[in-house]
Amino acid sequence: MSTPQDPLALRLKTDRPHSARVWNYLLGGKDHYPVDAETGDVILKTFPDIARIARAQRAFLARSVRFLAGEAGIRQFLDIGTGLPTANNTHEVAQRLAPESRIVYVDNDPLVLTHARALLTSTPEGACAYIDADVLDAGKILAEAAKTLDFSRPVGLTMLGMMGQLSDAEKPQDVVEEMLAALPSGSYLALSDGTDGNETANQAIAVYNANSASSYHLRPPAQIGEFFAGLELVEPGIVMTSEWRPDPDDTGDFGRVESVAGVGLKP
Repeated sequence: MSTPQDPLALRLKTDRPHSARVWNYLLGGKDHYPVDAETGDVILKTFPDIARIARAQRAFLARSVRFLAGEAGIRQFLDIGTGLPTANNTHEVAQRLAPESRIVYVDNDPLVLTHARALLTSTPEGACAYIDADVLDAGKILAEAAKTLDFSRPVGLTMLGMMGQLSDAEKPQDVVEEMLAALPSGSYLALSDGTDGNETANQAIAVYNANSASSYHLRPPAQIGEFFAGLELVEPGIVMTSEWRPDPDDTGDFGRVESVAGVGLKP
């Protein structure tokens, strides 16, 4: 007699690489399948610097959340495109500075959700919640997030490596605008994405897209900058991800990475 399978397990698709699991492999993590490692190795062979981009974006997450929870005084975070948990996750960085911080994670990869539920635990003073949703389903994300976050108070919206998951036909600019429209004045957007300025990187992403269940879309820095339309950019503006307020004691050898980042305030 067969037993019913977990709906999340049915969605794992372990025969096809997935962006969150490939990214985990590039970061040196262990939460991936052989097919993800194989694709990661092909990308690394074509463009070895992709691992530095992965590390630079992860380091930017920590720095931007530290700025938001510290200098900006944000106590609510909506992290869309969470990825697999590693060190310095959004809630860990925020609650280290402000234990009462409330964080909502959003992803549509079943492995991410399984790990999030097991590993991303909040401080007693704060809260963590996890939403299984596609970034294109803003209505569901906002409705579920409102159970944990108070949308009458400022929110820090983080979207790292997320917009590259959407093609131009899926109107990523509209996605960002819809999310920001639901947030009050005083909220922030922290965003980082890969750029198309390196032909070798373009070739590596083409290899990934040919072998993956999903596609990644590199864009010029000016187009990524358009996601911040209507926001007041925090210094130093939109810069290479590794150059956004680098830590003086940061030992990460990121160098010049084909990725840009910025943080913007909703007036």
